[in-house]
Amino acid sequence: MEIIRREFLRLSSLTVTVPSIANIVLAQAQAGPKLTQILRNDLEGQSQVVQETVVSIVEFPPGTAAPWHMHPSAQELLHVIEGSLIVEIEGKGSTLLKAGEAGIISAELVHLARNESASANGKALVVHSRAAKDKPLIVLVKK
Repeated sequence: MEIIRREFLRLSSLTVTVPSIANIVLAQAQAGPKLTQILRNDLEGQSQVVQETVVSIVEFPPGTAAPWHMHPSAQELLHVIEGSLIVEIEGKGSTLLKAGEAGIISAELVHLARNESASANGKALVVHSRAAKDKPLIVLVKK
């Protein structure tokens, strides 16, 4: 796996945008899912633990998939807004999530999401939460 900061990332069909204070990392890839960050904020007052929550919208054109990846120390909540998506966790199988349904992916699990439709778009609200403020939210992409 390769460690890639999640500040601005275009890797294996996944685009991530983060505030301009971050470093920029680019990796060339073909067109695929588009991830747009809509919120990044520290949450305080939770038993003296500072957590960061990152909220994004991911758009999956027909037939596209995010690469196999994981988020060290960050869980992911994926809520399908439009269409349907397959969420697959390595070694644990896959789940079909339809519009209005959600799933949680624990930290450290290698996973992907894909739109198997040949004609319909898929869209999801994705929320990443982590407990250690001093550890940046990163994506480890499996090659």
